[in-house]
Amino acid sequence: MKDVLTYKEFIGSVHFSAEDEVFYGKLEGIDDLATFEAKDVVGLKKAFEKTVDDYIELCSQSGKNAEKSYKGSFNVRISPELHRIARRRATQLGISLNQLVLAALEHEINSGSAQGSSPAAAPKN
Repeated sequence: MKDVLTYKEFIGSVHFSAEDEVFYGKLEGIDDLATFEAKDVVGLKKAFEKTVDDYIELCSQSGKNAEKSYKGSFNVRISPELHRIARRRATQLGISLNQLVLAALEHEINSGSAQGSSPAAAPKN
């Protein structure tokens, strides 16, 4: 996702409605719906930051964690061929498929290529 704003570790999506002539977005990575909008980019940035500050304050007052909770597992859909190749590679390395995927994710995140560019070998499923 390239069209995002960041503030205080929060990410906001950015969209434009030609029909309404307004920029709008929502906070990503939270369990609630928190939106913002403005007629121009400067206003959108201010609205986003105010939404983040208001959301943090609301969560603080209610004793709720502001960030979405994650359970640590998720499904990944890949082609059968990539699945076969990954399983084979994991076996050659003497590790589980889960460990191979974890290492690949850590490598992608730590290499910095995940920030602003898409992975070159991402499958198109």
